[in-house]
Amino acid sequence: MEKFTTLTSTVVPLPIENVDTDQIIPARFLKATSKEGFGDNLFRDWRYDNNNRPNQDFVLNNPLYSGSILVAGKNFGSGSSREHAAWAVAGYGFRVVVSSFFADIFKNNALNNGVLPVVVSESFLQEIFEAVEADAQSTLTVDLEKQTIRNNVSGREESFSINAYKRNCLLQGYDDIDFLLSNKEKIQAWENENN
Repeated sequence: MEKFTTLTSTVVPLPIENVDTDQIIPARFLKATSKEGFGDNLFRDWRYDNNNRPNQDFVLNNPLYSGSILVAGKNFGSGSSREHAAWAVAGYGFRVVVSSFFADIFKNNALNNGVLPVVVSESFLQEIFEAVEADAQSTLTVDLEKQTIRNNVSGREESFSINAYKRNCLLQGYDDIDFLLSNKEKIQAWENENN
């Protein structure tokens, strides 16, 4: 995985609450076992009509909005435990998803796939939506080392929580296997001492 330390980016606003994993990646796309191509089908049923034409009213089809940060309404990633939803978010190019609440399974799946879920207060979330609505070029800065997120329009900043192990993995660019391999010598030394 790519290391994550600090990211400043414009954002894609999705002010919809209760977005479930079937809306993130519809079930008909779950047959694949590789992560390849899942970003192409992120929010597929919202992005395209029944004739496979882009829905011009959907934010991902609006050229005003781009960036590596998705800002979503409350309760993002609810529903089934499909890891494919995190694959789709990462595959599209998002490194961060901001919301006031995440479903626990989606949150963990996101972290396992190099996507940082940042929980903010309802008021801060609303402030971000308002800033982006006023200027699509508004940016946020997410600092994983300090565990802060800043609205660069207002200068307002909030702290966020993250599991210490997952924080370390993101900072190092490790998935769980990479983490184990990075500790191979320590593991070997422990085995040698205890055998």
